[in-house]
Amino acid sequence: MDEGFSYRVPSSLAGRVGVGAIVRVPLAARRVRGYVIALESIAESEADDLKDVRALSSDVPVFTAAMLPTLVWAAEYYVAPLARVLAKTAPPNLPKRPSPPALPGIPPTDGPLSDVAAAAAGGGPYRSVQAVAGTRWTDLIRGAITAPLRAGKSVLIAAPTVVEVARLAAGLRYDLGARVVEVADQSDAEVMAAWSKAATTGGLAVVGTMRVLWWPVRNLSMVVLVEEGRPGMKERQTPTVVAGRLARVRAAHEGLHLVGLGRVPAIESLHERPEMVRAPGRLWGPVQVVDRTEDPPGQGLLAERVRAAIAGTASRGGRVFLFTHRRGYAPAARCVKCRLLRSCPRCGARPDHRTSCSRCETELEGCSSCGGTRFEPLGAAVGRVTEEARRLVGDRVGDVSTGRQVMVGTEADLVAVPEVDLAVVVDADGLVRGATYRAAEDALGVLARVGATVRGGGRARMMLQTADIRQPVYEALRRADPFAFLKDELAIRKRLSLPPFGEVMVVEVAGTDDGSILDDALEAAIVYGPARAGDRLRWMVQGDELTGVKRKLRKAAVRLRRQGLRVRVDADPRDF
Repeated sequence: MDEGFSYRVPSSLAGRVGVGAIVRVPLAARRVRGYVIALESIAESEADDLKDVRALSSDVPVFTAAMLPTLVWAAEYYVAPLARVLAKTAPPNLPKRPSPPALPGIPPTDGPLSDVAAAAAGGGPYRSVQAVAGTRWTDLIRGAITAPLRAGKSVLIAAPTVVEVARLAAGLRYDLGARVVEVADQSDAEVMAAWSKAATTGGLAVVGTMRVLWWPVRNLSMVVLVEEGRPGMKERQTPTVVAGRLARVRAAHEGLHLVGLGRVPAIESLHERPEMVRAPGRLWGPVQVVDRTEDPPGQGLLAERVRAAIAGTASRGGRVFLFTHRRGYAPAARCVKCRLLRSCPRCGARPDHRTSCSRCETELEGCSSCGGTRFEPLGAAVGRVTEEARRLVGDRVGDVSTGRQVMVGTEADLVAVPEVDLAVVVDADGLVRGATYRAAEDALGVLARVGATVRGGGRARMMLQTADIRQPVYEALRRADPFAFLKDELAIRKRLSLPPFGEVMVVEVAGTDDGSILDDALEAAIVYGPARAGDRLRWMVQGDELTGVKRKLRKAAVRLRRQGLRVRVDADPRDF
C-alpha cells in the first residue's frame, strides 16, 4: 500500500516520533512494523477515528526528511513497493544509539580533488566531478575527503565489490583510523554497529558496496562512486537500482557533492557534464591488437603470435594472465568464411548449440554477416583456455587463486590478479558484440581493467585478439583515451532514444503463458516480446519517457501478484 495508513501519536510518544522512525502499529488483527513518512496536526475530532501508534521501536530514525524525496523517486522509477525501498535504509536489526566515539585528528592532504574537498567542507554549492585515473585511487579519495572530515562532515564511498571495499578502507584507515567505517562481508551485528555509528556521528568516511548509498549518514556532504559502470554497482533484486542514478538523485535533493572515479567514466556520468579531472599517469598498459582474420581455419583459441608471446614470457619467468569472459566450456562459434562471431540476426544474441535462438526463438540459418554456413567452435571459456595454455607451458597454468605463473580467469577474478608481464584477451569480440545496447561501453570498461593488470615498463603489454580490428573500442584501448569513443556512443544513444536520453526496462512474469496480460499497461511504449525464457515471459519496453507506463505497470503488477504470478521489473537493465 504505497499511500500508507494514518495513525494517532499518543501523548506518551509525543515529541519522540518523527519522519524516518520505526514504529509498531495495529493492522487488522496484527501488530506490524511501520515507517513514519509524514507528521501533521489535525483536530481532535478527526483523530478520534484513528488507531494509536503502539510503540516506538527505535529512537534512531532510519531515514531523514531530506532523503524521503529520493526514496519516493526510487519506488516510482524502479516500479517497487515503497515499503521495500524504505526498508533499504535500515540496518539488519533495530538500531541503537551508540556511545559517541573518540575520533582521531586528520593530517592535511592535498591533491587533484582539493577544490571539491574545500567546497564540501565549507558547505559550498553542489558540484559534480569525474576523476579519471589509472592508479593511486586511495590517495585521490583521501585528498577529496580529509577537508570535509576535519569540518565534521561525513562522506559515503561506494565500490563495486567487498574486496575493493576492504582495500580502500585499509588504505584510508592508515591516516584516518577510527573515522573509517568499513561495510563489507560482515555479520548482521557488525553491519548494525557500522550503521548506527554512521547515522549518529559526523566526520566519518563510510566505505561499502552500493547498499551504503541508502544509509542516513549524519552530516553527509559528499558521495564518492568508484567505477560506477561496473555490474556490482547495480542491484539485481527489486528495486533494481543503479548506484550512479541513485547517487545523482540523492545529491540533487540533499545538496551533496558527487565525485566519480575510474579509468573509463560511465556514459550516464558524462551526460550530466561533470567537471573533468585527469590525474597524472597511465590509465592502462600498452595494447597490441591481434587480427584473427589472418589465421587459417582450425587455428584454435590462440593466434600464433599470442602463443609465442605466452611461451616467451613464461620462459623468462614473467607472469601471464589469460582473460576470457565466460566460465566452463561456453558454446560459441565463428563463421569460417568471414571469421565473425555467430549471432542471432534478430536480437544479436550469441546462439548456443540449438538451431533456434535461446533468447528470441528465431530459427537460425547461415551467418548473419556473410551468409556462410560453416562454423568452427570457439568456446573461449576458462576450461578450454586452460587446456590450450597447458599445451604451451605445462603445469604452470591455473586459475587466479592458485597464484600460478600463467593464470586464467574472468571479470570476477580481476580484483585478485597481481601485476603481470603479459595479459591476453582471448575473445574480445564476444564482449563487444553482446546483445545489449551497453555491450561496447561495458567491454571497454572490462578491457581497460585487464590492461591495468600489466606492469609498467619493459616489454609488458596486453594482447587483444579480434576479428574486427576497426572496432572503436579497440582504438580507444590503443590510444588509452576513452573519451572519443564515449562521445560517439552518446551520439548513437541519442539518435536511438536509448539511455540516458530515453528509458528501457525489462518485465518478467512467471507462471503464465498468456502473452497479452500486460497489453493495457504497456500500450503507450515500444514493446518487444513477449519471449519465452524458461518458466517466464519477458518483455523489453522502450520509450523517451516511461513514467506513465510505470504507473500502469505498478497497478498491473499488484493485480498479477494477487493472482499468484511472479512479476519482476528491471529498470535500467544491464542484460536482456
